[in-house]
Amino acid sequence: MPDYDLQLAQTAAHIVAMLPEMWTALGETLTMLAIGLSAALLIGGPLGIVLFLVADGQSLQNRPAALVLGWLVNTVRSFPFIILLVALVPFTRVIAGTSIGPLAAAVPLSFAAIPYFARMVEQALREVPRGVIEAAHAMGASEIQIVLRVLLVEARSGLVLALMVLSISFLSYSAVAGVVGGGGIGDLAIRYGYYRFETDIMVATVAILIVLVQLIQFGGNRVARRIDKR
Repeated sequence: MPDYDLQLAQTAAHIVAMLPEMWTALGETLTMLAIGLSAALLIGGPLGIVLFLVADGQSLQNRPAALVLGWLVNTVRSFPFIILLVALVPFTRVIAGTSIGPLAAAVPLSFAAIPYFARMVEQALREVPRGVIEAAHAMGASEIQIVLRVLLVEARSGLVLALMVLSISFLSYSAVAGVVGGGGIGDLAIRYGYYRFETDIMVATVAILIVLVQLIQFGGNRVARRIDKR
């Protein structure tokens, strides 16, 4: 029992000593996540709206445009993230000035997040009752008005849930980015938990990721329920 108490005390002391580095790693992970989600919202969101509007049966139906955009989105989504991470290294160097670190890792994260979120936005908009859209057309609403005042309003709960799912998925992607020098929680877990066999640090980093996922899930569900007026 004394040996167990001593080992427990040493583990606790080790984790406490690592807290500054864990805090830095957490900041790097949140930075990568913030940049990736911002790109998804600013580019992937409008792209998802366009995908919906040019699809068959919609007001701006355009089959060639739908095929081209769908092909581009599906092509990027078909890449495993680790391969996309490596394939974009030259482009990452141009954009970020380096191929390592959280800012560099945010470039492939953004590339992956944009088509991922675009498809989720498209699916959320498909859940809007067609009768609501037709009623807006009948009242003379323009396409911009229908998008802003009908589609996005009616689908807001689904869009929040889509963003929540994207956040949780790309939290794990950011950990993968750490394997190739992206920094963050994943990098910390690999360097200490895997290469140095420090299991306590590995467990601590996993616990941090679990807490982050739970917070995102709880916050996303709460917001979605509050704005869902159906």
